[in-house]
Amino acid sequence: MDLQDQLKNLFPDHVTSEEEVLDAPEFSAQEEPLICKYEKRKGKPITIVEDFQGSEEEFKALAKKIKSKLGVGGSVKNGAMIIQGDYRKVIMEDLKSLGYKVKRVGG
Repeated sequence: MDLQDQLKNLFPDHVTSEEEVLDAPEFSAQEEPLICKYEKRKGKPITIVEDFQGSEEEFKALAKKIKSKLGVGGSVKNGAMIIQGDYRKVIMEDLKSLGYKVKRVGG
């Protein structure tokens, strides 16, 4: 009996990382690039990601993944993901690693 079997016997309800990958939400393919831009609202910097082609649930799951990675707040409203702070570079790298095309707009 190896270590994996012992752990499964001790913790039968635990989901291993291989099973977690299988349960991860699948994101749809983008034909047009996502638009990533920077704005200031009420003097505070925000990053906006727009033009997502897919369901609202997929977009919210993507926003949640990005917000939890960055440790910041944000929301999804009117087809736009609004992230608190200027994180264009990091968000664009993350989206590219997930297979999305991203276009930077503005400065």
